[in-house]
Amino acid sequence: MPAAPAGTLAAHRQRLRLDCPVVFPGFRALTPAEEFRAVADWCDANGVTHDQYGQGDLLTAFEGTVAGLLGKEAAAFMPSGVMAQLIAMRLWTEVSGVPRFGMPHTSHLALHEEEAYQALFNFHGVPVGDRRRPILARDLAAVSQPLACLLVELPLREIGGQLPDWDELQALKELARSRQLPLHMDGARLWESRAYYGRSYAEIAAGFASVYVSVYKGIGGVAGAVLAGDADFIANARLWQRRLGGTLVRQSPMVATAAMRFETRLAQMDACYRRTLDLAAGLAGIPGVRLNPAVPQTNMLHIFFDRPAEEVAETRDAIAGDEGRWVAGEIRPADVPGWSVTELYVGDTLLGLDNAQVLPYFTRLAGV
Repeated sequence: MPAAPAGTLAAHRQRLRLDCPVVFPGFRALTPAEEFRAVADWCDANGVTHDQYGQGDLLTAFEGTVAGLLGKEAAAFMPSGVMAQLIAMRLWTEVSGVPRFGMPHTSHLALHEEEAYQALFNFHGVPVGDRRRPILARDLAAVSQPLACLLVELPLREIGGQLPDWDELQALKELARSRQLPLHMDGARLWESRAYYGRSYAEIAAGFASVYVSVYKGIGGVAGAVLAGDADFIANARLWQRRLGGTLVRQSPMVATAAMRFETRLAQMDACYRRTLDLAAGLAGIPGVRLNPAVPQTNMLHIFFDRPAEEVAETRDAIAGDEGRWVAGEIRPADVPGWSVTELYVGDTLLGLDNAQVLPYFTRLAGV
């Protein structure tokens, strides 16, 4: 039979996932109706009122909470991480007079934003280091051209949530300080990093002149990001947020969905990381499966199968249809021909399932 059109197949798979009572990757997602009821109840219980163009008690308190956790003077809520990081790059280039910044080869700015930094601001992004690992001090030392700042992603999503070890991170900070080069953190998944380092968020963020964190990745808000730094930096960031159309008349709906689960999600991260280590140890014993990294550094990892992507996806779909288990998200061809890869983010679903309940499904994905 001829293959189904890509759009039809994607829609079919989305429906399969929604119909599964058990979804392995991530935290349990509420339906829109459940989400709206939950946030309404939370707002009632906490006396929440709407903000007006970013001015309001809920917004101010949440920004203060995030700034405090990161050890920064101030923070601004923004509707997206794309906006937050473009603004950060804009500000650092203004300070330095250099329209050029460093970034990982697999930065979100390079892969997922349609060259926005170049199209909007005519900036040049300089890839730094090796695409297969985090940026290290020796990578920065090898850069001879002037940079406005260096964007460092902690952890690196495209390589399975990898992090530099603590001493490597401190060495990078020290070299940047000696060069008077601002460091900006792409901390979209910073919340997942504390368990590995065993340090506070403020300790991890120390030495970074600015930090972006997501409030929907990991935290589970419907959308939004927070940009943090010193008071002058954030005052200027708010100006650019206004210029870019990001000062929405009502931001409280986005903030409330993050704030109502913020403490709970942060408190779960250690358990999610321990569960990821245990799961990875089991996955490593399945023939035809490889992990990156071999020992996870966050509650995320990439799972490689010695099997073509479409075959793995068809097996996943069959499990979903027959047993109501959505085992893996996107499955794509790996760089090695004939292999495929999927990203697994360990959230609350897998906290409630042991390896005996999970590993047989990954064995089937591997075709064993």
